[in-house]
Amino acid sequence: MDLPFNQPGRFWRGNLHTHSNRSDGALSPEETVRYYREAGYDFLAVTDHFRAEYGFPLTDTRPLRVPGFTTLLGAELHAPRTEAGPKWHIVAVGLPLGFLPPEPEESGPELARRARAAGAFVGMAHPAASLLTAADAESLDAAHAVEVYNALSAREDRGDSWHLTDVLLNRGHHLNAYAADDAHFQPQDPPGCAAWVQVRAESLEPDAILSSLKAGHYYSSTGPELLDIQLDGGLITVRCSPARKVLLTGCAPGAQVIEGEALTECSLPVAMFGHGHCRVTVEDAAGGRAWSNPIHLGPRLTSSTEA
Repeated sequence: MDLPFNQPGRFWRGNLHTHSNRSDGALSPEETVRYYREAGYDFLAVTDHFRAEYGFPLTDTRPLRVPGFTTLLGAELHAPRTEAGPKWHIVAVGLPLGFLPPEPEESGPELARRARAAGAFVGMAHPAASLLTAADAESLDAAHAVEVYNALSAREDRGDSWHLTDVLLNRGHHLNAYAADDAHFQPQDPPGCAAWVQVRAESLEPDAILSSLKAGHYYSSTGPELLDIQLDGGLITVRCSPARKVLLTGCAPGAQVIEGEALTECSLPVAMFGHGHCRVTVEDAAGGRAWSNPIHLGPRLTSSTEA
């Protein structure tokens, strides 16, 4: 079990999926960064659509870094095609400037492999909203993580992609999970700062944040805080901000659930998950949720791509 809570450093709050007016967002990169900085975030990835109609932008936010706030360079990559849609949606955070546009015959999985080889953290963007199938998702073998909650997609009741993530984990794919705004700041959109990651790192340097993302040293939230998760003697003990429900779900149908008022610490048995995986979900009184990354209870399962 490689959870972030005992890792050195502290937690840094950030958003990994954001758009500016370099593609289809309403705000300039400067306005977008200011919005998150003034909301108390520590870092932001502006991930404009890397498509021909926008000039394949890799939005350079380095000049917008200030003490106490940094940015990661990235983009939302697109290439043909999934079973239900004409284009893949792939979040790549940590891309180098000069990353080349896709070749005409380059597939989504090939593009994702190239992004990962270039040093990026690769995310499978809003699978539920894109109607990704298990076959689609398994072909994206360069992904580090699945975007399990997308605040923009929640507007159309397709924000949650945990079901597909559990299917992939049960098939032996080692994937983590993150939540994101997918903010565009268009009039019809939900406000920003609706979903984020808390990344454990020794510093706010972009390389440190990126390394922790790749290592899975983070959790995701739409409100609650996860303060600690420990596995000992067949029990997972959770400490969190006040919650009305703490759940343990994963590789098997069903769940372990504790409900109450202002829960801040509880323990749940892991026996029903055998040597598979489980995850912690915490729900607060306002309906906000926080999710741990998958917790592997047996020997570590590996995908075909590492690093």
